[in-house]
Amino acid sequence: MENRNDVVEIDLWEIMSLLLSRFWIILGGLFLAALATFLISHFMITPTYKSTTQIAVLSRQSGDNVTLSDMQLSGQLTRDYVVLIKSRFVLEQVIAALGLDLSYGELANNVNVMTTNDSRIVSITVTDTIPVRARDIADAIRDTSSEHITNVMNVEAVNVAEYANLPQSPSAPNVTMYTLIGAMAGAILAVGVILIRFFLDDSLKNSDDVTRYLELSTLAMVPIMENDKKKKKGLKAHDKQVTETFNKIMSEVDKAENANFDEKNDGDDDIIIIA
Repeated sequence: MENRNDVVEIDLWEIMSLLLSRFWIILGGLFLAALATFLISHFMITPTYKSTTQIAVLSRQSGDNVTLSDMQLSGQLTRDYVVLIKSRFVLEQVIAALGLDLSYGELANNVNVMTTNDSRIVSITVTDTIPVRARDIADAIRDTSSEHITNVMNVEAVNVAEYANLPQSPSAPNVTMYTLIGAMAGAILAVGVILIRFFLDDSLKNSDDVTRYLELSTLAMVPIMENDKKKKKGLKAHDKQVTETFNKIMSEVDKAENANFDEKNDGDDDIIIIA
């Protein structure tokens, strides 16, 4: 990356080389994120099951024969049926009949009623953590709402188009999808961290960086090898030991100079310090 006159030039090949050299970091982030997502979705998230039942509603205006206008009217009234199926009257009766430890709001959040355009078929889907209970709730809502719709809307009949199924596998969470999403997020996060550190690092790595950023020529390079680093550490420790020994000797010399001696030598005394 080059920055001159407030213009930033990015060397894509340099970035690609950087990412390839840090590929093990990206792979590690991908693996760890995928593993964490898998463990959370498989062991910590409670699986839920869906059971669906369907009803067909027919409204007759007059006579015993079903006319085209009857079918069109029934299709238009399906929106009203959706409201009646999720009404408080229906759901509270289901809670009382099955002895559910749920409030009206909690059960309403677990019930989804859908209709298709120009269709007299209404689908009732119940989500629950227990497969059998999901099926029983769906059947109870269908039966109770059928009677309620017949009384309120004065329709001819509400027929069962499909009984509630017993779910064999959970509908959520989708462990495979969550794991793949977690792996992608981990890889993207690792790449982001590598690029941020690269863009924020303004240190000079080699002679090419000196020429590129400082526009100076490199006369010589002195490599620092790993062994040299160890030797420097050893020299520092040795110098510290020599300094401590020298300080002790000088302390003894100071004591000797301050002391009073009864006998003095004619010649000069020399003190030799060997490190």
